[in-house]
Amino acid sequence: MAQTEERTRARRSGRRGRFLIVVLTALVLLFGVPWWTVVFGPDWPIPVLVVGTVAFACAAIAFPVLMYLGHGRRRTDWAARIGDTLLGVIWVLFAWSLIGTLARGVLAVFGIGDHGRTVALGVLAVAAVLVVWGWFEAMRVPRIRTVQVRIPRLGPGLDGTRVVVLADTHFGPIDRTRWSTALAAAVNQLSPDIVCHAGDIADGTVASRRSQAAPLRTITAPLGKVFVTGNHEYFGETAAWLDHLTELGWQPLHNRHIALERGGDRLILAGIDDATAKASGLPGHGADLPAALAGADPDLPVLLVAHQPRQVTAAVAAGVDLQVSGHTHGGQIWPFHYLVRADQPSVSGLTRHGERTQLYTSRGAGFWGPPLRIFAPSEISLLILRTAHR
Repeated sequence: MAQTEERTRARRSGRRGRFLIVVLTALVLLFGVPWWTVVFGPDWPIPVLVVGTVAFACAAIAFPVLMYLGHGRRRTDWAARIGDTLLGVIWVLFAWSLIGTLARGVLAVFGIGDHGRTVALGVLAVAAVLVVWGWFEAMRVPRIRTVQVRIPRLGPGLDGTRVVVLADTHFGPIDRTRWSTALAAAVNQLSPDIVCHAGDIADGTVASRRSQAAPLRTITAPLGKVFVTGNHEYFGETAAWLDHLTELGWQPLHNRHIALERGGDRLILAGIDDATAKASGLPGHGADLPAALAGADPDLPVLLVAHQPRQVTAAVAAGVDLQVSGHTHGGQIWPFHYLVRADQPSVSGLTRHGERTQLYTSRGAGFWGPPLRIFAPSEISLLILRTAHR
């Protein structure tokens, strides 16, 4: 028994050690590369070098503290706002510092002299423009993205059905109640038949995000308003958010389906828990598509709401006609979409998987963490369902 406990402690210690190494490596790269490119490398005068070095050092030390205070057990909103913004700024600086360093190397190969200061100023200018632009993109009401989706099994009575997909509203540390009100108004202007929220509704407790979520009550759809859990629902009050969205007039598709009818034809609208639900340990939670489709007429077309695009593997096996998802944010801040693509089969838009299944991945309406969207605009997705014969 003592040896088993000792091995368990050793494994935990090893995991903590590896985690610490990863965090430290990430901090060194995120802050070190921009520091080298814009401060140390260009051979600035000593005062500039000292001030720049101190600024980067203070930011590197403050960042993990702010993230711990903002996203740890305390969930202090002011710390989250500062830490998230700092993360966005340093990511942009990191990405463009790499590009600047590459450009400087190319110039050196062709013997075009040392342009260290020019590259440094260029990186700072580009980063400043992108951060300001990205902030406005994140805070604006999402653009409408309209897509015609042809579903061969769709009955003629359902042709033209208007499905609005919301995802990743992420009501969080920045109070976006006015934004949420405008979002709901924009959805209603589309006259949707069905509205689906594909998860990641909020970050924080119901009590702290109640005012931001309240406008969701005003959204109307004659055939139904449904939602599923995203991975962020499992970071906090899962049951409370399920109950609260129900109070706001939304139906939870917690591994279940409903049958909708329009023009004499029917459609199965199903939903499953997020892919991370089972690991949360919450009783009764875990993506279960067979349970969601139990009792459904196999001859009817199926529209599945699942938070993560990678859940399409199960959808293909089950013969689902269309899956709608979010989660990716379209990458949110370029070039992060390359990392997202390594984990998901789609970053945004309509894609086909297998012989029958189509997947629509929304870039999401809100943002998580950094209040920036760079080359990944937010969206309200309007899917117009079409029959095969139209």
